[in-house]
Amino acid sequence: MTRTDPAADPRLVQALQGLIERADTLLARLAPLLPPAAAEPDWNASMAFRLRRRGAARVLEPVRHRSPILLSHLKEIDGQKERLVRNTEQFVAGRGANNVLLSGARGTGKSSLIKACLNEFAPRGLRVIEVDKADLVELPDLVDLVAARPERFIVYCDDLSFDEGEPGYKALKSVLDGSVAQSSDNVLVYATSNRRHLLPEYMDENLTYKHHPDGEVHPGEVVEEKISLSERFGLWISFYPFSQDEYLAIVAQWLRAFGVAEGALAAAQKESLVWALERGSRSGRVAQQFARDYAARHA
Repeated sequence: MTRTDPAADPRLVQALQGLIERADTLLARLAPLLPPAAAEPDWNASMAFRLRRRGAARVLEPVRHRSPILLSHLKEIDGQKERLVRNTEQFVAGRGANNVLLSGARGTGKSSLIKACLNEFAPRGLRVIEVDKADLVELPDLVDLVAARPERFIVYCDDLSFDEGEPGYKALKSVLDGSVAQSSDNVLVYATSNRRHLLPEYMDENLTYKHHPDGEVHPGEVVEEKISLSERFGLWISFYPFSQDEYLAIVAQWLRAFGVAEGALAAAQKESLVWALERGSRSGRVAQQFARDYAARHA
């Protein structure tokens, strides 16, 4: 039995050509309906930018009033601070640096540390572009937009996590490491998350693990897929809940920042512990909220 070469059948060739022409026509009609890529902003307007939707368009808006927090303001996370500052220093200096995932307990300084790094290195050309999870599909275009710029850009994704099938998941995965095109060397991704693997994890996924006769345990495909995204971040920095002494040290730091006299710090300790107990958390965020309230009441 001999096979017929499809290319030799003129009817099939004609049908394929017709299908291609119809597809081209459909794409031409859809093109005006697609949101345009973000236009280049005035890069001198700010040190930080946000990718925002304005109708069908996406624009890079300069941040007029960015957080004034400094590295010296952040207490009880010295190890995490040292690792992120070292990586950012290497990046700004044009040396090798990694994309970073900051994960762990809420309110422990993950986002504040990135903002403090911007304030530290902005005079040396560091810039930050904040991108919401829903807009991560724009990442490839964003990387192309800044590729020729002399500045060094951190794409900042705060409180990042994904549900199954979200489009931004694959876009981020491709930009981190996986696209056939090499990512620009003046762009890094810094993301914060309460989840180490950025995706929900379920008990029944443990059933996909394979147990070998020699005692080795290998994760199944579902678990491997969930690990694959976080694994593309070259640097993991973990944050942990604060002890009572660490919490009190952070409270004291924030009270000083809000102008409370040194002699009044000890008197505020008991009240700060009650505040944390009512909130069910001894975090840096809770410490800041207490200090702001305490300073206002005792001004």
